[in-house]
Amino acid sequence: MLELKPVIKKFYEINEEKLPEDQAQKSFIRWLLADDNYNFFMRLFRIEAGGHINSHFHPWEHEIFILEGKGRIKIGTKIYNVEEGNFIYIPPNADHEYWAESELKFLCIIPSKPTAEELDKPLPY
Repeated sequence: MLELKPVIKKFYEINEEKLPEDQAQKSFIRWLLADDNYNFFMRLFRIEAGGHINSHFHPWEHEIFILEGKGRIKIGTKIYNVEEGNFIYIPPNADHEYWAESELKFLCIIPSKPTAEELDKPLPY
């Protein structure tokens, strides 16, 4: 059995990557914990004011905590206003989308393996 070691780092030690323009605008990610041997991945997103992450879905859930800023998140057919201190659960295969009204920073934790079947279209939430 693989023995995992503790990890303690500063977030700024991890390179911030710009999300591809065909997926997002003015949006960035840091993969804080990203080893396939972990059960979960931890990511830090930063969306500049006026930025956007396009609508998408996939067979894993999201656990999100808003660290800073204000914005909106679409889950299924509903749009929610979010701000610092909100926590959010997005089910697997739910269509979701993000907009930043002010610079928006959030932690997003996802499982390292899908938690549902991969679908051709999102589930109707």
